[in-house]
Amino acid sequence: MADKRQAVGVIGESDAVAAFRTVGMRVQAARTAQEAQRAVHEMVTSGITVIFITEDVALMIPEVLDRYAGSPDVALIPIPGSRGTTGFGMKRVRANVEKAVGADILLHNTEE
Repeated sequence: MADKRQAVGVIGESDAVAAFRTVGMRVQAARTAQEAQRAVHEMVTSGITVIFITEDVALMIPEVLDRYAGSPDVALIPIPGSRGTTGFGMKRVRANVEKAVGADILLHNTEE
């Protein structure tokens, strides 16, 4: 099982994720889809259940995000990277809320 200080992981561009290490998160830099897939697999198998992934890296591994989308054991959460947001994370939140509630209660807020 993961160390409680490292119960949360972060995957993404090295300049975007380095600071997360200082607050006790497990950090893995990834520049390619293969590196990102490997990082997710290693974190999940080591017991990390919440994994933040920068949006640019998340966009490279849609099949991995889909694989864990319904899993109660792990949450893969897109966050803005060093270049800012692409809107990908908010689109996923909106889709999940609409799926759960049956309507888009976020009312197409354009600020993302």
